Amino acid sequence: MPRPPMPRSAMPRQVNNDPLREELSPLGNLIGLIARALVDHPDEVVVQETDSDHHPRISLTVNTDDTGKIIGKEGRTAQSIRTLLAAAAMRTGKRAHLDIVD
Repeated sequence: MPRPPMPRSAMPRQVNNDPLREELSPLGNLIGLIARALVDHPDEVVVQETDSDHHPRISLTVNTDDTGKIIGKEGRTAQSIRTLLAAAAMRTGKRAHLDIVD
């Protein structure tokens, strides 16, 4: 028996090299733009976004050499990125969660 199609809101969206592709929400584009500005290998930044009702989950994957640049000393850079994401999400009436994937 075939599986029913996944609801559009739960489908992951992804962009690899283009920071302004239409598949990502403005929140996903923001995270991609910030990450590409911080790393040495911007072409290897991958942003994936999974939508739920009011809480989009954004996953950020970078080159292993750049993971430290995204996390920063004592996690300060990662916390700053999350703060910017929370502020941008609040403007849209949502909450967002950022996962930095090793």
